[in-house]
Amino acid sequence: MANSKRPITANDFKKLAVYSDPQFTPDGSGYAFVSTTVTDNNDYASQIFVQELSTNKLKQWTYGDDKNSNPRFSPDGKKVVFQSNRSGVPQLWLLHTDGGEAKQITTFKNGAINPEWSKNGRTIIFTASLDSDDDVKSQKEQSKEERKKEREEKNKQPLIVTSLRYKSDAKGFHDDKKSQIILYDVEGETFTQLTTEDSHHGYQDISPDGTNVLFAGNLNEDAEYELTNDLYTVNVTTKEVTKLTNGNGSYHSASYSPSGDKIAFFGHEQTHAGATLNELYILDVESRERTCLSGEWDFQLGDLMIGDTRLGSSTTGPVWSKNEDKLFFIGTDHGATGLYQVNLQGELKVLYKNDNHVFGFTYDENTESFVIGVSTPTNPCNYYLLDHESNLSRLTNANTKFLEEVELSEPETITYQANDGWDIQGWLLRPYGFEEGKKYPFVLEIHGGPHAMYGQTFFHEMQLLAAKGYVVLYTNPRGSHGYGQEFVDACRADYGGNDYTDLMSAVDYALENYSFIDEDRLGVTGGSYGGFMTNWIVGHTNRFKAAVTQRSISNWLSFYGVSDIGYFFTKWELGHNLLDDTTKLWEFSPLKYAEKVETPLLILHGEQDYRCPIEQGEQLFVALKHLRKEVEFVRFPGASHELSRSGKPEMRIERLNHICRWFEKYL
Repeated sequence: MANSKRPITANDFKKLAVYSDPQFTPDGSGYAFVSTTVTDNNDYASQIFVQELSTNKLKQWTYGDDKNSNPRFSPDGKKVVFQSNRSGVPQLWLLHTDGGEAKQITTFKNGAINPEWSKNGRTIIFTASLDSDDDVKSQKEQSKEERKKEREEKNKQPLIVTSLRYKSDAKGFHDDKKSQIILYDVEGETFTQLTTEDSHHGYQDISPDGTNVLFAGNLNEDAEYELTNDLYTVNVTTKEVTKLTNGNGSYHSASYSPSGDKIAFFGHEQTHAGATLNELYILDVESRERTCLSGEWDFQLGDLMIGDTRLGSSTTGPVWSKNEDKLFFIGTDHGATGLYQVNLQGELKVLYKNDNHVFGFTYDENTESFVIGVSTPTNPCNYYLLDHESNLSRLTNANTKFLEEVELSEPETITYQANDGWDIQGWLLRPYGFEEGKKYPFVLEIHGGPHAMYGQTFFHEMQLLAAKGYVVLYTNPRGSHGYGQEFVDACRADYGGNDYTDLMSAVDYALENYSFIDEDRLGVTGGSYGGFMTNWIVGHTNRFKAAVTQRSISNWLSFYGVSDIGYFFTKWELGHNLLDDTTKLWEFSPLKYAEKVETPLLILHGEQDYRCPIEQGEQLFVALKHLRKEVEFVRFPGASHELSRSGKPEMRIERLNHICRWFEKYL
């Protein structure tokens, strides 16, 4: 029987609207959200929409090819503040909800981001990047020509590096500017800088009485050598800073209770380094006594789902109930994320979990209901109303035209046993136009992290490979989130060990249980840690006929000094850094096994990847080419580690086309 719909293409993600950041109106009558799309000029645009719950009527509030985001309603609902780059860099704009043009309220040289209202609506708190001698009262936005000239002049000067953390994949090379917290008086139209330390300050919340602002950061002199992140308050009047946490962990997502007596937050004390599960804490503001509500749980708090079409951020919790007797948050568990509730005695309740991806939510204290964002493997995103009686009703119909056109493959969940008896979860997609009795080529996908999770969300790359005629298998080997602390910690100091055999067991299971897979046409691909594992696989088995390694690690010896995280990540994940044991790091390095590679390998790497720098791909390519192996190297100009998720759209399409080309050639 012929398919009535067409197969998905590499270009199709350009047709998607991606929703994020739902925010209830103060009276609970509707909510705002952000919709991100791809523009005709090879970039992304984000627009703010509002939907009335009584009529389900959608109203678009912003237009154009700009990035408009972070809408936040004033407590009386009469205004909304948001950030927009329409003037050149992100600035804050104020819009009356009954109509009219938006008014620009900041003209900071380096922009202003992440606005929030005080509880009385008189002030707006935001973050701005400032030099130590900047005056917030005289900030002037540069023109396009001035910014261009400054960049050109900067590019003529050498970069003088004195800090260990001098670069990041997200921002490139750092300068001396630090993110500071600013208070804007709405009526007086004046600015007050609340923080001044030579450190980054991450705004968290403002106390209900407006006297203190809660932020996260590390204000220690040795901050660049530490991996801790504490919570602090700064008094709005005196500017006095008070440290709330103990300096032994990493804490974030903090919010005051409605009375201001307590603070809820996520965090951990790095008992398992970067593989430590988040805990949910309550801090008594007066006594400073801290209580852990999640001590008996064994799953990750927050959203750790991996996808390639999620753009924009959303609230994942913890969020206080109206009576401050409960907290709400998103949790990551067994390939899905859901909305959870906990009371102050630590009693956990699932409010919504339906084997899909809850990517964000907003809570209305008037009706005690939620708007939740949900993605499934065959539907990129929609919003739903979850009322106080747990009734679920759909609010939006995103991407209708796209979904009417294309055939998407529904994944089949599998569970197989690893060599040591551990249960491993995965998903299998059948190819477009599947016919019984035919044999199909196969591709194993391996996620990055490694402490992340594949699961029940929309994944364009998986669907594309299925559309191209491949059986696609993706799994969560040990090291993945979603299966408890022991599981997520189990790959540390064992890269290429049981995590590798978990993946090989997945292939064995698929071949044993699905007769339509052609065992002579197996492919493998993955990015970041998945790229490392692809490199490791081709150096340890010849069962795959083609491999594509993306933004990978090939040599842990050099990774230590070139990655923006190498100096601590190497120790965290392998148990050694370069100065501890070079022999051990070399044994963990796929480059060591280059002579054993017989699988044709395509290496994809971004030129400006500072997480897994391009020299990692270069070393592997040169070694394999020198050995006269079948290898090809594709370098993506201007691309960071995030190429596959938020890179320039045309580069993302090129990447997907190269993957498909390689597998078509060899499978």
